[in-house]
Amino acid sequence: MSFNDIKWDSNGLVPTVVQDAQSKEVLMLAYMNEQSLTLSQESGYTWFWSRSRNELWNKGATSGHKQRIVSMSYDCDGDTLLVKVIQSGPACHTGSYSCFTNDIDIAQQESAQVALDEQDRFSMLAQLEKTIALRHAERPAGSYTTYLFDKGVDKILKKIGEESAEVIIATKNDDNDELRSEATDLIFHLSVLMRERGLSWDDIMSELKSREGKQTTNKMR
Repeated sequence: MSFNDIKWDSNGLVPTVVQDAQSKEVLMLAYMNEQSLTLSQESGYTWFWSRSRNELWNKGATSGHKQRIVSMSYDCDGDTLLVKVIQSGPACHTGSYSCFTNDIDIAQQESAQVALDEQDRFSMLAQLEKTIALRHAERPAGSYTTYLFDKGVDKILKKIGEESAEVIIATKNDDNDELRSEATDLIFHLSVLMRERGLSWDDIMSELKSREGKQTTNKMR
């Protein structure tokens, strides 16, 4: 990245979109100047310029909700940055996972969503990943997902073992309704584990793609 390629505004700033590298959720919009961009590159964590306080700020330095940078890029016009991060805790100062929580009604929203779902039959998997990421960041009381994250990886692994056994039992019982339910439970708990370990479904799909037509250890696809 060359600073000469960035189109800084009259105040020497450039808008910066921050995105969760795992769930792909847009977390926040902030501004960088040359100094904060340099600090972000050198430290591996996000630094911004606060327009209200007129000072540099290291995201999460006070709250502990830091953003470890996975990648940084700029758009075709060079007037917007995109920073993909591993978010620790909520990104928003309100305590929300994302700053973008206020929906605006649009015409034909329901039909548009149906069309989107029909176009992408795995859209529910993306929604599940987003919801789990939100629970991981916000830890709402009474949530089962919060309970799993609070108990830690051993509890999550125990549940995966239990659900795997239930999948086997359902299959042996020749009960597809039961199998559908247990397979769903297994996918949910696997998704929780992936969030805990910093993996996304994109990582899994990439691995599947890399194996296409290749022989792997003890496996043929």
